[in-house]
Amino acid sequence: MEQMTITAKVQIIAADTDKVLLDETMSVYRDACNYVSEYVFRTHDRKQFSLNKVLYSTLREKFGLKSQMAQFVFKTVIARYKTILENQNEWIKPSFKKPQYDLVWKRDYSLTQNCFSVNTLNGRVKLLYFADGMSKYFDHTIYKFGTARLVNKYAKYYLHIPVTYDVEESSISDICNVVGIDRGINFVVVTYDSNHKSGFVSGKSVKQKRANYSKLRKELQMRQTPSSR
Repeated sequence: MEQMTITAKVQIIAADTDKVLLDETMSVYRDACNYVSEYVFRTHDRKQFSLNKVLYSTLREKFGLKSQMAQFVFKTVIARYKTILENQNEWIKPSFKKPQYDLVWKRDYSLTQNCFSVNTLNGRVKLLYFADGMSKYFDHTIYKFGTARLVNKYAKYYLHIPVTYDVEESSISDICNVVGIDRGINFVVVTYDSNHKSGFVSGKSVKQKRANYSKLRKELQMRQTPSSR
């Protein structure tokens, strides 16, 4: 058997008071990641043990992070540097721009058929969410939840959950050609196969449509009339 991982995107329903808690927690977590990222960039130290020894007390006192949150800030930054070094093979400082919060399953968050429970800087909160399409993933004999990420996008809150499950192993003898696919903006799809052939699908028209719709949304939002909504 082989394992496959997909990402389930769940929209969270939060009242105004809960939004304040989520925003504060995600913003502080992001700021802490940038603080650690700056240190790693200067020292090239990517070992959690030594980072913890030097920066742990600062994350606790300056940022007010709980112990487990501080530890996972280190993991988030280390993982980002690992990806950059593997892909770029040079030291580039990552910048954490958008508020985010990485959550460990059963420790920082839990998810049931009716409730999303999450740790914040001011304690644990329980929230509703749009559960369409999620019901099958609660069979944990088949599906395993991993470390999720809570994000705020266009004033809406989303939980991105990696879900891992077993699939039957493919027969290598049936595969005659392997194609890699990369999605982007300037080129919607770029392909490269095992026969060393490349393919490009231009994203120029799609990019222009995105820009036009973005401009239209801004114009309608500025009017603030019932018809524009």
